[in-house]
Amino acid sequence: MNGGFERWVVPGGWADRATRWVAFIGLIGLLIITGFILVDILLRAVFNRPIEGLEDIAKFAFGVGVAACFPAGLIQGHNVAIRFLGKAVGRKGTTWLEAFGALCTMAFFFLIAWRFVVFTIDEIAHHRYTPTLHMASGPFWSLIAVIVCLTVPVQIVVLALWLKRMIRREPAPESSGGGELA
Repeated sequence: MNGGFERWVVPGGWADRATRWVAFIGLIGLLIITGFILVDILLRAVFNRPIEGLEDIAKFAFGVGVAACFPAGLIQGHNVAIRFLGKAVGRKGTTWLEAFGALCTMAFFFLIAWRFVVFTIDEIAHHRYTPTLHMASGPFWSLIAVIVCLTVPVQIVVLALWLKRMIRREPAPESSGGGELA
């Protein structure tokens, strides 16, 4: 798989690198908000003075951080898979199972992305705000929705690669148990 869009998603390809950076930035954000939560706990325990509005910020930070990891996880094949059946049907049968799993994963993320978009539109339309800091929630949910929506084309490429393998009767990679693309 050296030509076409395969080179984009294989380990080291531009999509793989880009999604890893997005995930890295998301994880840094999670670490930062976790640090603030620890400081908040100490301030509550020692001085009985919490950080006002931290809950408002934390829920969005966690949402963005978790969503940021989805595209990288899909490209790297870290989604949920049940591989015991693949061992029973061999590497070529595993390719079929992985293609079916990629189709189900694509459908799942399509539905999740659709619901995030609907939810975000509702948040914006009703001018919802956070309870403590009174920040508009629409921009945060928009960012999360965009990141989740990016998982759909990523998974479409993953599905296309598994379908290509299936049509060419290529076996799944031996080392991955079928989960990796290369």
